Amino acid sequence: MAAQCVTKVELSISCTNLLDKDVGSKSDPLCVLLQNTSGQWYEVDRTERIKNSLNPKFSKKFLIDYYFEIVQKLKFGIYDIDNKTFDLSDDDFLGEFECTLGQIVSSRTLTKPLVLKNGKPAGRGSIMITAEEVKDNRVVVLEVEARKLDNKDFFGKSDPYLEFHKQTGDGSWVMVHRTEVIKNNLNPVWRPFKISLNSLCYSDMDKSIKVECYDYDSDGSHDLIGSFQTTMSKLKEACRSSPVEFECINEKKRQKKKGYKNSGIVSVKHCEIIVECTFLDYIMGGCQLNFTVGIDFTGSNGDPRSPDSLHYLSPNGVNEYLTAIWSVGMVIQDYDTDKMFPAFGFGAQIPPSFQVSHEFPINFNPSNPFCNGIQGIVDAYRACLPQVKLYGPTNFSPIINHVARFAAAATQQQTASQYFILLIITDGVITDLDQTRTAIVNASKLPMSIIIVGVGGADFGAMEFLDGDDGVLRSLSGEPAVRDIVQFVPFRKFQNSPKEALAQCVLAEVPQQVVNYFSTYKLQPPNTPAA
Repeated sequence: MAAQCVTKVELSISCTNLLDKDVGSKSDPLCVLLQNTSGQWYEVDRTERIKNSLNPKFSKKFLIDYYFEIVQKLKFGIYDIDNKTFDLSDDDFLGEFECTLGQIVSSRTLTKPLVLKNGKPAGRGSIMITAEEVKDNRVVVLEVEARKLDNKDFFGKSDPYLEFHKQTGDGSWVMVHRTEVIKNNLNPVWRPFKISLNSLCYSDMDKSIKVECYDYDSDGSHDLIGSFQTTMSKLKEACRSSPVEFECINEKKRQKKKGYKNSGIVSVKHCEIIVECTFLDYIMGGCQLNFTVGIDFTGSNGDPRSPDSLHYLSPNGVNEYLTAIWSVGMVIQDYDTDKMFPAFGFGAQIPPSFQVSHEFPINFNPSNPFCNGIQGIVDAYRACLPQVKLYGPTNFSPIINHVARFAAAATQQQTASQYFILLIITDGVITDLDQTRTAIVNASKLPMSIIIVGVGGADFGAMEFLDGDDGVLRSLSGEPAVRDIVQFVPFRKFQNSPKEALAQCVLAEVPQQVVNYFSTYKLQPPNTPAA
């Protein structure tokens, strides 16, 4: 599965207090960027060399594709360049710094000490990396109506719709937006719509935009009523008290008919350019992704002591549950500052009374269910396994409702400060399907997403049903989910893939889910950068 590139990020580099390797002058530093792919480091790019400076600010920026769902390991190496060769092995090494791109974008500016190849500090040298998303996230909001359009239908009136086209470099036209059809109406008022400024006119205010008005026919032979050309500069003048109006001209009709004026008037009542936040605007603006894990401890997994069990720990200490936690957690941990993750089990009898619980902390500490980092979840899981009795039934709704309570509390803050991601790992057959449907529909109104990883060989039909890709999920009462927040994948699909593949698949939809939620509720990042 090809990863979806979310965006491009520009990295600016500066250093302070570099080691001085030159006699009689200062070091002449350069920064090289390396990226780790399949365990190998490859050079991506390098900055210019700055002469005689121990505190360089490099003007050359690094441009890098950013993927939320992949851990992108980067290394910044600083060298003192005293010769003309491209090879760096004959230059003095001043220090390096390793991190992930996720760590950089979640900090926006990262300042860290440089280290030598042996891991010791490179004197007092430090590196500052600043990330900026490369984008034009301006969006045009348009409200358009028309009056006195030509009637193209013998029975009834025209069924008009508009098409907007932008002009490409070779002069051809590409359609970028089509409005809805308004039936049987020569004075239509179309719904307001949004389109990115780049899509509409390549962000060029003076580039031609062609608007065509058609009469819709169900057989596909839509009749052109008329067209006109304009620019964004002209459209931008529109306001409700003073709309911008265009004559809709049908060239064929104009050539045939004496005294032809127009085929109607198209009126732009409102045109506004707004800036929409991207996923990285929220992350760089201080939004935290809170990660919670729910683990299935039901009897259908099999006795953890038996090699056939899905909870059986292999001689090297892993199983499908742990692999899923590692894979997804390693990506998300970069976006959570305290790296304390709550982890819960469900469907087991737990000590001391061995009552069945559907939301017990796997560290058995209800007042503090947090585990320290992804390794903390793994350690707690391994310690918990011999102490519980696998039982049943398989109820998802308690854990979904548990995380939803925290997500609901976060909505009181009135900013895009927190988003919750719940990872449920299960061996399949769900018992409380109706309650889970209702819990998901309620959670769809909150800042949260649910990832379900199915382990083992069970029939995952119910899980596919919860993942709203095939249609809108509804609660038992018929209420629809306001957005699709569930992503389900069977682990077996990834058994023979690289360990990163699972995370890439389940996390690919998260950035769009985050943006959809915060933009729907018009919430801004807590630290909105200056425009």
